[in-house]
Amino acid sequence: MVAFKLNDKPVQVDVPANAPLLFVLTNDLGVAGAKFGCGRSQCGSCTVLVDGDPVRACATPVSAAAGRSVTTLEGLRENGKPSRLQQAFIDEQAAQCGFCASGMIIQAQALLDRNPQPTENDVRSALNGNLCRCGAHNRIVRAVLRAAKEA
Repeated sequence: MVAFKLNDKPVQVDVPANAPLLFVLTNDLGVAGAKFGCGRSQCGSCTVLVDGDPVRACATPVSAAAGRSVTTLEGLRENGKPSRLQQAFIDEQAAQCGFCASGMIIQAQALLDRNPQPTENDVRSALNGNLCRCGAHNRIVRAVLRAAKEA
């Protein structure tokens, strides 16, 4: 049994300790924000926050979340509405196909939590490990900068 907080709510799952966190989130807990991309921790589509730090859920065993707080895209909502960052992605039309968006938003949230007023270079550096095949990177960067400006 592994217990942790998921989007501020306590959860318990009876799964093997080495099960990938991503599969536990999607298959056992019904949370669909994080996506399976490469399965090798290289694309970033599965990124979630564990105690505020971005981790690749496809390569993180669920046991690493035990007793900790896991935040997914769904957990960023504020009062049932998109967070400032999520709204900026919508306003900037920063998601073309949307597959990378969850990981990009989670990685950007970790950046904004550490650095509320990042430069464009800070944003590009923070998102460097997250891949977007559609080529929406410039809109994604604008969205993060917009969210920071609106803070």
